[in-house]
Amino acid sequence: MMNRIAILLFFIVFTACKTTNTTTTITPKVYTFQDDVSFLADDKLEGRNTGSAGEKMAADYIAKRFKTIGLQPRGTNGYFQEFTFTPRKDPHSNVSYTDDKSDNTITGTNIVGYLNNNAPSTVIIGAHYDHLGYGGEASGSLYRGQEKLIHNGADDNASGVALMLNLAARLKNADKNNNYLFLSFSGEEMGLLGSNYFVKNTTVSIDSVNYMLNMDMVGRLKADSTLAVYGVGTSPVFKEVIEMQNKDFKLIEKESGVGPSDHTSFYLMDIPVLHFFTGQHEDYHRPSDDFDKLNYQGMQELSDYIFNIITDLNDNGKLAFTKTKNESDDAPRFKVTLGVVPDYLFDGKGMRIDGVSEDKPAQKAGLQKGDVVVQLGDYEVTDMMSYMKALSKFEKGNTTTVKVERDGKIIETNLTF
Repeated sequence: MMNRIAILLFFIVFTACKTTNTTTTITPKVYTFQDDVSFLADDKLEGRNTGSAGEKMAADYIAKRFKTIGLQPRGTNGYFQEFTFTPRKDPHSNVSYTDDKSDNTITGTNIVGYLNNNAPSTVIIGAHYDHLGYGGEASGSLYRGQEKLIHNGADDNASGVALMLNLAARLKNADKNNNYLFLSFSGEEMGLLGSNYFVKNTTVSIDSVNYMLNMDMVGRLKADSTLAVYGVGTSPVFKEVIEMQNKDFKLIEKESGVGPSDHTSFYLMDIPVLHFFTGQHEDYHRPSDDFDKLNYQGMQELSDYIFNIITDLNDNGKLAFTKTKNESDDAPRFKVTLGVVPDYLFDGKGMRIDGVSEDKPAQKAGLQKGDVVVQLGDYEVTDMMSYMKALSKFEKGNTTTVKVERDGKIIETNLTF
C-alpha cells in the first residue's frame, strides 16, 4: 500500500513539474503613437536640445524602435550618423561643419533605418526629433517667463517621429517597388542642420532617391480637419494623388518645395518633396507643448492618408521633379510684430490669430485668440501676404488702428508697435 502511494505521489509531482516547464509565447509590444510621443516628450529628456544628453537618449530610443521594426542600420555608425558643427555667432552667419570635436563645437546625430526591397529607387520618409531644451530667446522659444522651463516639444516634433515609426512598421510588408529610408534628423531647430548634412553625405545614392516625405508638427489636427500639404508643385503627379486619396481632410495645398523644415534640404537637391503639417497653435515653442494635448486619432487618420499616397505612387516609377517658385522670396521685410501666432491653415478673408504672446502689442490692444485681423491702419488684410505687407509699413513706436472680426462683429482698437 505504501509503495503504491509513493508511486502515485511521484507521478503527481512529475506531471506538475512538466506542466510548469511549458514554454510561454511572448507577444511583441505593439507601440502606439502615445507610447512614442510620451517617451520623447518626457521631462527626463530635457527638451532634446541638439547635442545634449537628452537628445542622445531620444536617438537611442529611435534606433531601438528601428531595430524592433526590422529596419537595417544605414548610418555611418550603425543607425547613427553624427555631424559636428560650430554654432552661429549671430543669426545671419553660417554654420560650419567640422571634423574636430571641441568645447566650441556641437555634435548632432541623425538616425537612419533602411527597408531594402531590392528596388532601383528609394523613398525617404523623415521627421526631426530635436527641440529647444530649456528654451531661451536665442533658441527660438516664445516663452518669456523668468524661470527656465523644459520645452518638451510633443507636437514639435515628437509627433512627426511617432508618425514616421508607424509608417515604417506598416511599410515593412507593403509597397515593394521602392526601398524606404527612414530618417530622424537632429539640428532642425538650429537651421535644418541634420538634413542639410545628410543630403551632402548620403548613405544611399542621391540619384536613387525617388521622393521625400516630411512630417513636422502633425499632432494637433483641429476639429475642422484642416491639413496643410507643402510641395505639391514639386512633381507633376503630386496634386492629383493627394486629392484622389483624400477622404478626411480639408486640404491647404502649397506649391513651393521651400519651407521652414527638413524637406527643403531635399528639394534643393532636385528631389520631389511633400511636407505635412497640422498647423500652428498657442503652445508652439513653449513649455506647454506636452503629450496630453495631441490628437492621437487625428495622427492615425494622417498615417492612413500618407500610407495610401505611398501605395498610389508605388507603381509610378521614378517621379519627375519640377522646380517651384519660392514663396518666401515675395515676403516683405518688416521691423515690427503684433506678437501673435498666425493660423497658417485659415483660408478665409483676413489673418486669424491662433495665439497671443504676453506683453506684446496685440495683447496690450486687447486682441484675442480667434480674432481675424481684417485691417491694419489704412491697409486691408485679406490673407497672410497682405498682412505681412501691412506690417512692413510700420516702424517701432508707431501707433495705428487695427480692425478685427470677432463673433461676427468688427471691432476697432488702437495699437502701438
